[in-house]
Amino acid sequence: MTEILSQDEIDALLSAISSGEVDPDDYSAVGEQKKVKIYDFRRPDKFSKDQIRTLQMMHETFARLTTTALSAQLRALVSVHVGSVDQLTYEEFIRSIPNPTTLAVINMDPLRGSAVLEIDPSITFTIIDRLFGGLGEPTKITRELSDIELSVMEGIIVRILGNLREAWSTVIDLRPRLGAIETNPQFAQIVPPNDMVVLITLETKVGDVEGMTNLCIPYITIEPIISKLSAQYWYSSIRRGGADENRPIIQERLDQVLIELRADVGDVELPLQQILNLTPGDVVKLGQTHIKSDMTVTVGDRKKFKCRPGRIGGRLAVQIGDTIEDIPDELLGSTKSEEEI
Repeated sequence: MTEILSQDEIDALLSAISSGEVDPDDYSAVGEQKKVKIYDFRRPDKFSKDQIRTLQMMHETFARLTTTALSAQLRALVSVHVGSVDQLTYEEFIRSIPNPTTLAVINMDPLRGSAVLEIDPSITFTIIDRLFGGLGEPTKITRELSDIELSVMEGIIVRILGNLREAWSTVIDLRPRLGAIETNPQFAQIVPPNDMVVLITLETKVGDVEGMTNLCIPYITIEPIISKLSAQYWYSSIRRGGADENRPIIQERLDQVLIELRADVGDVELPLQQILNLTPGDVVKLGQTHIKSDMTVTVGDRKKFKCRPGRIGGRLAVQIGDTIEDIPDELLGSTKSEEEI
């Protein structure tokens, strides 16, 4: 703690120095001490603070998606959030996890190498218990998974990897694939023991059971995209919607959307009483529609194509013709108002 001198003490000290009673060399200037930062050459820092921060933000998105997916699948209250993001050696990671445990080796295409997803045994057996119809109560089982339990966990992990792909979509079109599931950490040597890795620790809670889920990614795996792991690049990708990286994902999801396709033969207005009196075999004349006139194909609620009716085998069909120019509703409204005037 720094001692503050009074004015009398300062005056006495100056007088003593002037009279030669005190040597000025006996006093050193405050703040001249150099700060020493400890650096371990056996485990050099590979990731900057900015890159660590970006990885944390990316996996916070991953944690939110995983929370939603597991809650829906397990029909239980699930909470997943990022506890910490650290860099350490692979050997330190292997020593920090229990044996046996659930270790999923993940192929990080198109990046080279693999990553490891480790799920705490308490969380693993709680998930299995819920999927088998149990209450998901806390358990202290410490054993390897059976073949049936391994198959169940494969489905869970594959679903989690889909969330990982979406979380990384602002940086790269990652296509993670489950390679194998190991229970002994010594059998999951994806990199040499002294290689640096980044460890994303996810605090996971399923019902009343709490545990850790660890995602370990070697530095050599994400080294080709290390320049993209900056907050500036990440935010700019979000602002532009990740157009280039997200295009394949968006296209894949749009291809699965169902939309109504309708061929309109024509229309006519009839009194309600006449409609109620219609019986099979009655003929209804559709306004000005001629038998050789083009029909209209409507996609959703918009008219898109002209078409001709016909048959393919024993089924009715239409042949798509010219595209109908889509006129905005605003222009249609203005044209109508001009005609009324």
